[in-house]
Amino acid sequence: AGITDLYELTMAAAYFATGRNPRATFELWVRDLPEKRSYLIACGLGEALDYLANMHFTSEMIGYLRDLEVFRNIGREFFEYLADFRFSGEVWAVPEGRVVFAGEPLLRITAPLIESQIVETFLMTVINFQTCVATKASRIVAAADDDGKHRPVIDFGLRRAHGPAAGVSAARAAYIGGCEGTSNVYAGKRYGIPVFGTAAHSWTMAFDTEIEAFREYHRIFPDSTILLIDTYDVRRGALNAAKIGGNLRGVRLDSGEMASQSRMVRQILDKAGLHEAKIVASGDLDEYRITDLLARRARIDSFGVGTSLVTSRDEPSLQCVYKLVEEESPDGKIIYKMKLSPEKASFPCAKQVWRVLDDRGEFRYDFVAAVDEKAPEGAERMLVRVMENGRVIGETPGIEAAREMVRSDLARLGAIYKKLRHPARYEVVFSETLKRRYNDTSQNLTAAADS
Repeated sequence: AGITDLYELTMAAAYFATGRNPRATFELWVRDLPEKRSYLIACGLGEALDYLANMHFTSEMIGYLRDLEVFRNIGREFFEYLADFRFSGEVWAVPEGRVVFAGEPLLRITAPLIESQIVETFLMTVINFQTCVATKASRIVAAADDDGKHRPVIDFGLRRAHGPAAGVSAARAAYIGGCEGTSNVYAGKRYGIPVFGTAAHSWTMAFDTEIEAFREYHRIFPDSTILLIDTYDVRRGALNAAKIGGNLRGVRLDSGEMASQSRMVRQILDKAGLHEAKIVASGDLDEYRITDLLARRARIDSFGVGTSLVTSRDEPSLQCVYKLVEEESPDGKIIYKMKLSPEKASFPCAKQVWRVLDDRGEFRYDFVAAVDEKAPEGAERMLVRVMENGRVIGETPGIEAAREMVRSDLARLGAIYKKLRHPARYEVVFSETLKRRYNDTSQNLTAAADS
């Protein structure tokens, strides 16, 4: 629970001191889609639920907080409250792997105000980052398969991630988004993700000759040898790799003009009878460069993508927000809450998202409504209850189920929304009830401010 912003805890202390801790509902959503995104892949819920189910304040953390100057006037009762703190609320969420859009709640938290406030920072961090990476992964995977031929994409990004923890989370999100596996050994162990890797340029450079390095690696790993052939000269590297023989798994290109290089390498391998040997490409790749390589008839069978994937380099963050939408008064009455700031106003009250399909089963539009409104006929409910009384409900779907959900949802999303450049904008409709409640709540808040 210590992974948070200080203001979450100063607000918690102030709520506690004033005795203000009603049951409150917050929602997390992405305000606007980035310019280069037409959809998002919801991701991060698994880690979010694990955090909520197990969060607590250690005595060491409480001791640290008590020594901060800002808490100098806070009584011991608040710190005793933190010592017993556990999340006791209810959570509704969009399952991991679902295609989602701007303005739609991805997560709805209902709990005592202090609890629902304290969890804000962690939830935003996890959902924002993993959704960003899973979405990027889905775009890269789509680019690799654009002509109908499947070309696996592997996450190579740990060394370029913003720290080891980010690399592990990114590997999880990338796998959910469609990558075949990761180079990240810890992520493979923790999440059951397939791991891949061969050898670096330094292996080749450590030997007197390239062919000696290749033969020694193949001797040690005879069933999984993929040789990096651009340490010195790609043509010579390919010729040396071809000398290894029939069970060579493949070769890797990591630099240079890969379209023409890959065609040359394919000819060399085929001439040696190595028709099954694969050509892997890596080195500063993303969906745009992959699309360009394939358009130029590159003979590449799979891609290792690092920096652009784990940092979502072209769109490295989302406008993720977490806002109070309603409170419950002591007499059980629901009081709507909203923000009125220009360009950042939010709809009040707890919401549900409904996905309306066309007669072919493809996504037609999404309908955002208050939770007490009737669902559109035949629509899919997007937010499902995943936690009650601080405990996860039932079996939480694993990352394999999330991967399948990505495939299923993207197959039902029209092609005009999946274009890498200039995609169409998917329609998200807000109900008339929400609009009325927005206007009424806005007027009430304005009147209260003027009184």
